[in-house]
Amino acid sequence: MAAQDTAYSTESIAFRSALDVIRGVEPRVADAIASEIADQREMLKLIASENYASPAVLLTMGNWFSDKYAEGIVGRRFYAGCRNVDTVEALAAEHAKSVFGAAHAYVQPHSGIDANLVAFWSVLSQRVESPALAKAGVRQVNDLSEQDWAQLRADFGNQRMLGMALDAGGHLTHGFRPNISGKMFDQRSYGTDPQTGLVDYDALRESAREFRPLIIVAGYSAYPRLVNFRIMREIADEVGATLMVDMAHFAGLVAGKVLTGDFDPVPHANIVTTTTHKSLRGPRGGMVLCDDSLAEHVDRGCPMVLGGPLPHVMAAKAVALAEAGRPEFATYAQAIVDNSRALAEGLLKRGAKLVTGGTDNHLVLIDVSSYGLTGRQAETALLDAGIVTNRNSVPQDPNGAWYTSGIRIGTPALTTRGLGTAEMDEIAGLIDTVLGATSAAPAAKGGFSKAHHVLDEAVAARVAAQAAELLSGFPLYPGVDLT
Repeated sequence: MAAQDTAYSTESIAFRSALDVIRGVEPRVADAIASEIADQREMLKLIASENYASPAVLLTMGNWFSDKYAEGIVGRRFYAGCRNVDTVEALAAEHAKSVFGAAHAYVQPHSGIDANLVAFWSVLSQRVESPALAKAGVRQVNDLSEQDWAQLRADFGNQRMLGMALDAGGHLTHGFRPNISGKMFDQRSYGTDPQTGLVDYDALRESAREFRPLIIVAGYSAYPRLVNFRIMREIADEVGATLMVDMAHFAGLVAGKVLTGDFDPVPHANIVTTTTHKSLRGPRGGMVLCDDSLAEHVDRGCPMVLGGPLPHVMAAKAVALAEAGRPEFATYAQAIVDNSRALAEGLLKRGAKLVTGGTDNHLVLIDVSSYGLTGRQAETALLDAGIVTNRNSVPQDPNGAWYTSGIRIGTPALTTRGLGTAEMDEIAGLIDTVLGATSAAPAAKGGFSKAHHVLDEAVAARVAAQAAELLSGFPLYPGVDLT
């Protein structure tokens, strides 16, 4: 206990000292930081893509590495004086390869979309650019003739991608028009079975045979079941496609060995991308894992797609990945899934409608149309009651991507705080209480609004108090006292 008290005291001193320094320059920023931890301590964080990084990870980001330019890769920089950056980047890559069993790791991407762009352009470099250079008998694009360069540029823009439909749980960065990926590729979506909500591999195979994509993207942001990556690789190989897996949401479940065999993407995919926060519980950032055939292309992420890396964030990635390699992280990852299933069961027994009827991973997707609500109404009503979620489309969503008909909830953050399956059942009851007491607000021109809701203030206050009481037994950052 004495050692724990010392650690707590050390954390408090570190964070309070940092806020004092910030307050001396811009007190409003310091106040906002202090308010943020207060808010997070009091509210049920059920956003599936959020978590709580450890104090060690958070503190690692505030250091002198922030001042360094370090374009290039370890041992091959465009700036001098990067030996310490080389150390932390190499450590982060070493931990990533160990945790995920990957042949190669690239830890420079600043975000998930950056990681995906590095992956897309690495595949284009390998599959389109390298053959063009070989055909022209040159080593690099600067040596191409104007005619050959124009042809290569046209070929870059004439490639196809097959990815999961947005309303089935896919992500904007998987080839959809509002995102740059949709402007790069001719994209086609694969969906889910309309009856079960599960990936239809036979239909996906037929679509791949017809469409002949260069890249098949697997992975999701709102699909509550597992994906069989062995089958996905078989389909990709059959049509000559590169299999890319975006595991940003479930990377922590892979690191914690909850997803293994056919459900672990790393042994099956040619290239894997991820964020380093979410279920992996690290700093906000991205990462690419790949096989040896793509390593040299991935390592050209800067200057191909990225600017200078963020050495202070790479250092934090190294710390987080070291944490993910510990035995206790596997226990945490299993608890995420156990809690998610308990949350789903608690909702189902109270009559909620869930997409696919349950979950096998870290997230649950509630179809709130059964409560007579849109996703936007449900999201704001829950927030009024101290429960933080986000609205999300459901398959064949009649309300579109803005209002939606779903609420996506996840368990990584609350599992970090130590909540277990009993608490998940209680939370399910709170969610059901709020949604059951909420109705659509009348619209000005008659009918009902898709945006606004009506919820009795007494119900909202009671649930918020119950949520705060529940969380009081699971303090967030107990070693950090800012009072």
